[in-house]
Amino acid sequence: MSTPTLKQSPVNAGSRILGIGAYRPSVTVTNEDVCQWIDSSDEWIRQRTGIITRHRAPKDVSVVDMAVGAGAEALEKAGIEPSQIGAVLVSTVTHPYATPSAAALIAHRLGATPAPAFDISAACAGYCYGIAQADALVRAGTANYVLVIGVEKLSDVIDNHERTISFLLGDGAGAVVVGPSDEPGISPSVWGSDGSKWETIGMTHSQLDIRDFSEQAMKGDGVELAAADEAYATLWPTLRQDGQTVFRWAVWEMAKMAQAALDAAGISAADLGAFVPHQANMRIIDELAKQLKLPEHVIIGRDIADAGNTSAASIPLATHRLLAENPELSGKLSLQIGFGAGLVFGAQVVRLP
Repeated sequence: MSTPTLKQSPVNAGSRILGIGAYRPSVTVTNEDVCQWIDSSDEWIRQRTGIITRHRAPKDVSVVDMAVGAGAEALEKAGIEPSQIGAVLVSTVTHPYATPSAAALIAHRLGATPAPAFDISAACAGYCYGIAQADALVRAGTANYVLVIGVEKLSDVIDNHERTISFLLGDGAGAVVVGPSDEPGISPSVWGSDGSKWETIGMTHSQLDIRDFSEQAMKGDGVELAAADEAYATLWPTLRQDGQTVFRWAVWEMAKMAQAALDAAGISAADLGAFVPHQANMRIIDELAKQLKLPEHVIIGRDIADAGNTSAASIPLATHRLLAENPELSGKLSLQIGFGAGLVFGAQVVRLP
């Protein structure tokens, strides 16, 4: 008996971003507000980070709510019906449930069911990871259209009184629709990780620490129940970072990765219309642009000044603002690079919608 031949998905020549959307929370937190919690000043924060304000979501606005808002705009801009979406990829590290995924509920609320949906945990590189996977899915014919969302509610995982990272962070969501194209609109992705620096950006505690404390409190094992609530609050996992190590890694190593992405795309910096790095710190953005020797005509995303660092949401949010302020960038090439906790990184060149 002969071995049957398997069918495979049809292959598309290329993929590209067809539409983009954003959700910016209603609450604006100024540097003066931040200085109520840490011993600092508006001048110091601006000089060290470039941040003037950051947006934070009210308590009743969730990661899913923000993602749905951004995703709906992206679908509208792309002219795609939710029923046409073949996959929903959501990059986030702040969805408060280990399972089920944020992506599954977002797909349902947008009307994209029964599209496959899953979350990506790659922090600040998450959006670029999502674009890499969407590009592969579309070109392989596995999904005709893919919704990629970067969304974070970092205000849920910060201690306002610590000064390594809390004053940097904001909330928000950005989304794009990736679909087929006759010509390549997304270059090969350059991505990876460096686990040797795993503890450089991370959480103060794990969920298991909270569980263990709760068990001790219930048993009375050396835990005063009257003080349990206060102690419990101190165990809530919040973000910390080794700022100097992160800064040096981002500047020196990520400049190499950004250049590698240009090389993989077969273009030079002069061919770019825009450069949108992860919005981690204005000084990092400036140094990356300097090392890449970007020509003056390349417009650089600097959304961090108003939005702060929004992790997985930062690149699509910055791109959304860039296109709104510079509509002539539509159709031009943009180099985007995300980097952060893990330490993980991802970069590619995309044609702007």
